[in-house]
Amino acid sequence: MNNYNAEYQKWLSSAVLTDAEKNELNSIANDEEAKALRFSAPMDFGTAGLRSTMYMGIGCMNRFTVAQTTRGIAALVKAEGGEKRGVAIAYDSRNNSREFARVSACVLAGAGVKSYIFDDIRPTPELSFAVRQLGTLAGINITASHNPKEYNGYKAYWEDGAQISPEQAKVVSAERAAFDVLDMGGIMDYDEGVKCGLIVELHEDFDELYLGAVLATAVNPDAVKSVADDLKVVYSPLHGAGYKLVPEVFKRVGLKYLYTVDEQMTPDGNFPTVEKPNPEYKAVFSIGIELANKVGSDLIIATDPDSDRVGVMTRTEDGSFKTISGNQMGALLLDYVIKARRDLGILPANAYCVKSLVSTDMAYKIATDNGVKLHDVLTGFKFIGEVIKNYEARGEADGFLLGFEESYGYLLGSYARDKDAVEGSMMILEMTAYYKKLGMTLSDALAALYKTYGLYSERTIDIYMEGLDGIANRKRVMQNLRDNIPTSIGGVAVKSAGDYKDGSVKNLINGEIGTTGQPSSDVLYYTLVNDDKIIVRPSGTEPKIKIYVLAHGDDSASLEAKVALYEKDSRKMTEV
Repeated sequence: MNNYNAEYQKWLSSAVLTDAEKNELNSIANDEEAKALRFSAPMDFGTAGLRSTMYMGIGCMNRFTVAQTTRGIAALVKAEGGEKRGVAIAYDSRNNSREFARVSACVLAGAGVKSYIFDDIRPTPELSFAVRQLGTLAGINITASHNPKEYNGYKAYWEDGAQISPEQAKVVSAERAAFDVLDMGGIMDYDEGVKCGLIVELHEDFDELYLGAVLATAVNPDAVKSVADDLKVVYSPLHGAGYKLVPEVFKRVGLKYLYTVDEQMTPDGNFPTVEKPNPEYKAVFSIGIELANKVGSDLIIATDPDSDRVGVMTRTEDGSFKTISGNQMGALLLDYVIKARRDLGILPANAYCVKSLVSTDMAYKIATDNGVKLHDVLTGFKFIGEVIKNYEARGEADGFLLGFEESYGYLLGSYARDKDAVEGSMMILEMTAYYKKLGMTLSDALAALYKTYGLYSERTIDIYMEGLDGIANRKRVMQNLRDNIPTSIGGVAVKSAGDYKDGSVKNLINGEIGTTGQPSSDVLYYTLVNDDKIIVRPSGTEPKIKIYVLAHGDDSASLEAKVALYEKDSRKMTEV
């Protein structure tokens, strides 16, 4: 940690800051905590890129830190001889996203690296698709996904369309550190870059290529048309990038009755109608529920600001709306895709699916029961992409059915290597139509899964640790759990404790030591004697510890009581 006041003064006295930027700095002249948070240390650049609040300072997202990071990307690309292949750039609806994207293009142009930048906001998965479609060596996406409005972020992708590897992230981090953050020399003017061909803008015609790839993943393209006269859907992009392409894909698969939440259809980085633009939260559906009740819709769909996550509420038997969690939707989609493909005679012999290790164990039951191989990977869609890549390298590209994470992210085609809320929305609509024809809702379909495979309950618990001490406290919690392995959680004995940081799995019954078989990651994984699981990890994008409870049982009341005990003990385990 540096002398934050010295860094603060360096910025304040710099000639490259505008008057408005200096006014911002002057406004915190007597706020030591704010100065310390913004000027003590640079943002960590990892496989998930950067994410922080938008202020002046080395610890925040601003045009200077974006330019410095892009110099690191340029160095990585040039080291691979990829100047001509270039970098694809996209951005979401957040405040300053367009500016940060253009700064990135100008830095690349100044370094002699070609870039392809979208002319307006686009879904994150379209950036992943663009990298693959255009054959660029890398990609940059300016987004903070579903974080509050104060945040923005910077994601880096490689030629396969997945986010960069830990090794590449280290190179970018080292290269950016070689540049003074306030050095804005050697950056080409945007219009000059366009004129000389180093900056190429991508327009709506590119959307057609992306939509074609999405539509090609439909299992039964006629499913929606077959019930179009009776199927009604409410949709909201939550002021984000899904506002155009999600309704378009709905239209193309034959949906007649789409009702959009007008108050949330206009892209707006202030997200005026929601506290957090996260489709995991029921609160973001409040306006949509009013509209759904008014028009009598079957389903409410919401996508987050960069349109890579999709949340759903379905009508229940009593006419009310019920949230389908990310875990439940992953299970529903997996079951549907297997059934629909089998019915159509197109289920591959080498069929496989991939989920993050913090996602529902019901997926195992569904996959095993249907002869489908399931892969468990670390959190982060890049790891799902790696499994797809490995299958393709073996000539088995056709086997991929579904990749999903409990955090409302789904991918059902190999055209991209990131979760896709445009495609996810389309497939959820197709599945809804399938069950509609059978006289069922998604709620009914979920109940049928529980009847077949038993009850499952998952809970994600967020323990926020913010401020200057936040990072240290999160590290302290994880180290304490490593030093003091819990022997029971919620009154149930721990059978094994996995530490993905060193790759060890300790059997607490017989003392044997095994391995996780996964890359190193700051994750602790406890399997109880009843095969329920508790997983603990620090968030890679927000100042919090995340606890995941994965439980199963025979009746709802005892299952939820058990989950409540797991949560109570888990919270105690993570106290500072």
